[in-house]
Amino acid sequence: MKLRTYLVSSSLLGIGVLLICLFVSYSKMLLTIDQLYWLSGITAGVGLLSFVLQYVLTKPLEKSIARIAERTVKVAEGDFHTEVPLIGPQEFKLLAQQFNEMSSRLKDSFDDLHQSESARRELIANVSHDLRTPLASIQAFVEALEDDVIKDEATFQRYLNTIRLETKRLGGLIQDLFDLSSLEAQGEPFDPEPSHVDELLLSTLESFSFHLAEKQLNVEIELPDQLPAAMMVPAQMKRVVSNLLQNAIQYSSTGGTITLTATEQGSFLQITVMDQGEGIEAEEKTRIFERFYRIDKSRSKSSGGAGLGLAIAQSIVERHGGEIGVQSKKGEGSCFWFTLPVCVNR
Repeated sequence: MKLRTYLVSSSLLGIGVLLICLFVSYSKMLLTIDQLYWLSGITAGVGLLSFVLQYVLTKPLEKSIARIAERTVKVAEGDFHTEVPLIGPQEFKLLAQQFNEMSSRLKDSFDDLHQSESARRELIANVSHDLRTPLASIQAFVEALEDDVIKDEATFQRYLNTIRLETKRLGGLIQDLFDLSSLEAQGEPFDPEPSHVDELLLSTLESFSFHLAEKQLNVEIELPDQLPAAMMVPAQMKRVVSNLLQNAIQYSSTGGTITLTATEQGSFLQITVMDQGEGIEAEEKTRIFERFYRIDKSRSKSSGGAGLGLAIAQSIVERHGGEIGVQSKKGEGSCFWFTLPVCVNR
């Protein structure tokens, strides 16, 4: 039975019982026949008017429920771009509003799901490519050595060195995947302690001294006289600085300058790594922190790693309660920055 039919039937039943009671009461009264007819007619008219009003007033309820039912069918079919109009009684307006909010949340959830599925496919494709390339290279050189086609010692050693480098590259990719998975699952111990940023920057630069000298890069460090300690896990934050510095070295021209700065901004320290490289296109900046995303679409090994360095850096910084980002324009270099919370007890 429809809701409107149920409400009208209930109203009609109530009016009928009331009329019967009134007619019985009238018959017991000392009324003339004319008075009885008049009272009975008025009562019947009022009952009919009440029934008509009930029938008319329940029409908006029926329409509101029909709209919600119609939108529900569309949502069930996967169409979330629809809203129920906020009309009718207050309770139905509230119901329509809650339905619209539910539909909006479902839309966001399905959009996230589709985006995650697309990212998963891209991730699998990138992993497959980055694993297949060194494996194919190793296989080719091993087969050449097995066929005994290499006679001179220099070529033999060069092949062995290539196999070693490709094996190291493959191991680095697997280690990056493990580290990123461990960070996202919070599998590594996380015990931040007060540490000084200047020591972090200097120790990281020392690790890259050979690479800096190889490209004849100048390094400028800009630090204030007094800089508070930051709460961090030094080994993890050194990896963040290493990833940013490695990118700066890779994309800097020979003889260029890399600038490292640290400034205090409220309850955070901001560390920046600025280079004078090629810069980044505006549409690229929103994706460079994604796993396996690389600006070089050919994914050649000469233009970078597997595309996990910035994703790992982002996971580490966010775990410390900070933020990471980049400011860059094509042809004007790049400035990567991240923040760390300042130690409260200075």
